[in-house]
Amino acid sequence: MAEALVTIEDLKKSFQHMGRTLDVLKGIDLTIYAGQILAIVGQSGAGKSTLLHCIGTLDLPSSGRIRLAGEELTTMSGSRLAAVRNRDIGFVFQFHHLLPEFTALENVMVPGLIQGRPRREMERRAQSLLEEVGLSSRASHRPGELSGGEQQRVAVARALALDPKLVLADEPTGNLDSATSDAIHELFFQINREHGTTIIVVTHNPAFAERMPRVVRMRDGRVEIDDVGRAQRQSATESIQ
Repeated sequence: MAEALVTIEDLKKSFQHMGRTLDVLKGIDLTIYAGQILAIVGQSGAGKSTLLHCIGTLDLPSSGRIRLAGEELTTMSGSRLAAVRNRDIGFVFQFHHLLPEFTALENVMVPGLIQGRPRREMERRAQSLLEEVGLSSRASHRPGELSGGEQQRVAVARALALDPKLVLADEPTGNLDSATSDAIHELFFQINREHGTTIIVVTHNPAFAERMPRVVRMRDGRVEIDDVGRAQRQSATESIQ
């Protein structure tokens, strides 16, 4: 059994809206193991993105605990959280958030430059990652010169720039056509296989979720189903075939 990378205990998140308290997360308990790739699914408003943002320290829970690689995140100062976020977590969003004035290569280099790593080191790393995602020939192009799928590939490469323990993807193909979406989905599986990177994807795409070895289904701020046995069933089906 792999070691637990993310441990979530009784996680709750509430917002104040027009004088009312909105309970978005209502006591989430979840353990995600190193090297897993899994999907979080559910209807809009189920709390999927809020959960992902709390795991990624982009938002703070109202109560409960989150541990990443044994470190307690919910009691860290803002500066320590920022350091953990930059060092250990990669993000891929529905909107790629690339810097328009930078080339694809420079966009991938950004996380390392923020951390103060040598420019030459990050340039080599970025070139290698762009080659891995199939964009080595587009390294000098700016986002406006790339297709939507190419921009998202750059965002995936950027998420991997510092070899993070965890990659979080929030509807990463929501704005892409089906063929391009399939290619990005396959890229996530490739990264998981080749690097052992733990990947959590929030998705509304049923075909993508169906391929996942683990699917967590949320409803009304709670985990409704945690299908952890999918990997074993898929493996058994493949061996029979």
